[in-house]
Amino acid sequence: MLVDSHCHLDFPDFAEDIPGVIARAEAAGVTRMLTIATRVAKAESYRAIAEAHPQVWCTVGTHPHGAAEEPDVPAETIIGLTDHPRCIGIGEAGLDYHYEDAAPQAVQERVFRAHIAASRATGLPLVIHSRDADAHMEAVLTDEVGRGPFKAILHCFSSGARLAQVGVELGLYVSFSGIVTFRRSTELREIAAAVPLDRMLVETDAPFLAPEPHRGRRCEPAYTADTARVLAKTLDLPFETLATQTTDNFFTLFDKAAALEGSAV
Repeated sequence: MLVDSHCHLDFPDFAEDIPGVIARAEAAGVTRMLTIATRVAKAESYRAIAEAHPQVWCTVGTHPHGAAEEPDVPAETIIGLTDHPRCIGIGEAGLDYHYEDAAPQAVQERVFRAHIAASRATGLPLVIHSRDADAHMEAVLTDEVGRGPFKAILHCFSSGARLAQVGVELGLYVSFSGIVTFRRSTELREIAAAVPLDRMLVETDAPFLAPEPHRGRRCEPAYTADTARVLAKTLDLPFETLATQTTDNFFTLFDKAAALEGSAV
């Protein structure tokens, strides 16, 4: 069993194909998926997917690309939306300084800190997006952990080794996407090899970043298995060991999902 810990099933790429996507994922051994929010205002759309498909959970939050659209959503609003039984996490939120037309850094940071506050208050894990912002991300995380603990994951990790190390030291998990399978991702595979196995998750970030051998195609949750195989080879582990451990890690981090799974048995 594998879990795709990060995908975007609400995106237009999947509009007419969610049942097929889920069927192909299950055929590949990916039996659970977490569809990730990018706008608080669209919370109902994520809920609807999770309600319709028992293999899927959802989160609530504002992606840093949407920080300028939702600059002042209070933590209390996010907290209230987590009451839904299929909502098991917060985010994705974070810092992304890759694009010149991105929201101002101060706005991104304010939105990010509101999500951290919501995570801390609810006990639900925060899904963190970080791109070209390593130093600032490290500073914010260090400051916020000092204010009080919260659970979090650095998703689709493609940052430097220091941020991975600091994240683990602060108690965070690290998730790897199809990027780790790319031929030129030698340094990222070295970073993955240094992450403790009990802090590692796998994801697709579908519909983006299809792993080898699917590059150039629409990514989908079934491809989690391809990323897991490369990670297993990188760590010199049997595929089954990597799959079992990352699945256990998912349910340890997203313990609301674990409780839901237990109640369904």
